Amino acid sequence: MQSDSIPFCKDYLLNHASAPVNELLSELGLLNCSHFPSPELLNEKASHYYRQWQGPIFKGQSLFPEEEKRYYETIISEDGVVPTREQSWHDLFNALIWLQFPKTKSLLNELHITDINQYGVNPRTARRNRITHFDECGVVLAVEAPCLDHDLDQQKSARQMLETFLLQLASHEWEQAFVANKARWHNEITPFVFGHANLEMMLNPFIGLTGKWLAVSVPHGFGKLTKWRQRAVLDEAMMQRVKSLDSFQSTPLLKPLPLLGVPLWHNEQNEAFYKNTDYFRPLRLGSKPTKQLPLWE
Repeated sequence: MQSDSIPFCKDYLLNHASAPVNELLSELGLLNCSHFPSPELLNEKASHYYRQWQGPIFKGQSLFPEEEKRYYETIISEDGVVPTREQSWHDLFNALIWLQFPKTKSLLNELHITDINQYGVNPRTARRNRITHFDECGVVLAVEAPCLDHDLDQQKSARQMLETFLLQLASHEWEQAFVANKARWHNEITPFVFGHANLEMMLNPFIGLTGKWLAVSVPHGFGKLTKWRQRAVLDEAMMQRVKSLDSFQSTPLLKPLPLLGVPLWHNEQNEAFYKNTDYFRPLRLGSKPTKQLPLWE
């Protein structure tokens, strides 16, 4: 997507961008900025939202010497610095994912470096391709575990219903997942855009915009936490989830999610919208089931 021509302008964003973009910029205190957020401002945000920021610092691309030839992931690993192009929506959103989920982003960097050290930078390994796909286009579904105060039968029933919902998503039963189960979204299922390329594309959303979802179990009561507490809990849970899924070594794993179908993420979610099979595509014949299900053993 060519986002260079999109201004950093509150009026434009509120009139054009999808809800996750505006909500994120608002929560981080950036929506009212009169100029494009700089790497220096992003570092200030890290210090503001964390007592002791454990992630890398953001450094403007223009500050790197011309002779710097190291690979992007290597710079992050060796220097604790994220090269960040000034006036770049793509790099801004990448930085905002770092601010929200530093443990998971650090883990993905470690996995890149592990493969680079073993196989070299090019060609990319299959695992690095999967990591990059998630990093660019991932959508994390924080699935709230059933209440422990319920008896075992109630817990089992609640888990089965949530597993059924995830299977509907994996099976492309879109009307069941988005319409019949609309009330589950933003309650039992809290979606977070993890892929910074998806956030960039949501500046000017279009039919066809699709992410790749990863389900992560979070504790009961997650939905009642503040947004920043949710992110801290999810960051830890997501990091453990990636490790438990063999750190992206196994396939098939990630499944498509039509982003504009997520309740509250698009303005025109009527019956005809969800019947558009060019966007809400049926499951391809012979498609293998995702290895991330069942979510709970």
